[in-house]
Amino acid sequence: MPKFLIERDIPGAGKLTAEQLKAISQTSCGVLGKMGPQIQWVNSHVTADKIYCVYIAPNKEMVLEHAKLGGFPANSVSQVSAIIDPTTAEQSV
Repeated sequence: MPKFLIERDIPGAGKLTAEQLKAISQTSCGVLGKMGPQIQWVNSHVTADKIYCVYIAPNKEMVLEHAKLGGFPANSVSQVSAIIDPTTAEQSV
């Protein structure tokens, strides 16, 4: 199933408290529970003014629907074409 990277513009995201991040996470999980097992949240990375999320879903439209139902911005949604890390340098082609 495809993975998607979602860029969410959230001014001050890096200053959100642990309680606020918990509430956002609970909202997201609640929406996911209603949408069914086809869409899954992998993780999110919080920066100063953005949150970058990785989701597994059958298509971009489902990711956008999750954002809409949860009241989250989805300023950019891109399908991941490959994942690389330091071990990629060691792989034989």
